[in-house]
Amino acid sequence: MKEIKEILKSFERAQQEGKKAALATVVHVEGSSYRRAGARMLIIEDGQLTGAISGGCLEGDALRKAQLVMSQQKSMLVTYDSMDEDDATIGIGLGCNGIIQVLIEPIDVSAENNPINLLKKIAGARECSVLITLFSLQDKKNPQYGTCLLIKQDNQTGEVPLFRDTIAEDGKAAFENQSSSFKTYISERVSYTAFIEFIQPPVSLIIIGAGNDVIPLVQMADILGWETTVVDGRPNYAKKEKFVPGCQVLVSKPEKALDKLHIDDQTVFLLMTHNYNYDLGMLRALLNKDIRYIGSLGPRKKLERMLNELVEEGVVISDEKRSTIYGPIGLDIGAETSEEIALSILAEIKAVFSRRKGDSLRKAEVIHSRAATKIEEIHIKS
Repeated sequence: MKEIKEILKSFERAQQEGKKAALATVVHVEGSSYRRAGARMLIIEDGQLTGAISGGCLEGDALRKAQLVMSQQKSMLVTYDSMDEDDATIGIGLGCNGIIQVLIEPIDVSAENNPINLLKKIAGARECSVLITLFSLQDKKNPQYGTCLLIKQDNQTGEVPLFRDTIAEDGKAAFENQSSSFKTYISERVSYTAFIEFIQPPVSLIIIGAGNDVIPLVQMADILGWETTVVDGRPNYAKKEKFVPGCQVLVSKPEKALDKLHIDDQTVFLLMTHNYNYDLGMLRALLNKDIRYIGSLGPRKKLERMLNELVEEGVVISDEKRSTIYGPIGLDIGAETSEEIALSILAEIKAVFSRRKGDSLRKAEVIHSRAATKIEEIHIKS
């Protein structure tokens, strides 16, 4: 989501300066690649780039092709194949072993549902979305329809020019399953591939405690594009000027704090006040909410004491609920300073949300699941 928001800011500046722009999107990857499907880069006619579609090896070539796209106002699908040992044939050294499909679209500001406007609707609210990007993988001379349909919980924006009902149903299924997919729709006359992309809002990191050890945590989370909120009952601690500009700071008692906060599936809580009673009060309130990650700073005995005390009060804590409570928080990286602890905490949250163990990558045969990039064929009867 951070990349999308930066692209929107860059496009707004380009509009103010009267400059043309194009959007490059990785729509499919086979094999190894630095970025995966959904990576985006805005290209301004003067050569300014925002976002990234690779580690730097594709951007120069994409810039050249985007210049043609902007001049012709016609979308283009570009294939970068590094599986061939002689990848110099495409003029770049990818250093990977994959086939990367990149769709480059001109931004027509007169079109109501151009890609930028659809991205604005995604970034404008904390809700999940499904974005449909349609392209012709089999014949690149066909029209590349690009980013064309946005599906949300209660509405749709835009439309797909082909296979409307089938694609719309697959988009709704992606919304319900909370997963992206790739499908090729085949009729007697034509076939098109759709990147059905499930997009979640950024992580909302709510930190209970406004001590100095929270400052690097907020700063690093902000770099990741996560939304941050700091809550503390002490006005002399909870000062907005201590934190990054985008951080929300609240002064509240534990039992009142949740009334002031928006909680969704992307929300996590960290108990970091160094005040046992305040943390206990917050944990008591949080156990009534459906939260994927609750972290408790400090020794394991502290967390066990809080849980035991709540049980003695009559609070029922299921095994499923206990599995969402982490303490001590963070991955075991030998962290000692507040900055290192912040790194450890954020890495663990990312691992939990990605359903990963947080092991060293050298232990993994592949980093990303190959099954997730499989293109399913759907035959459409006339």
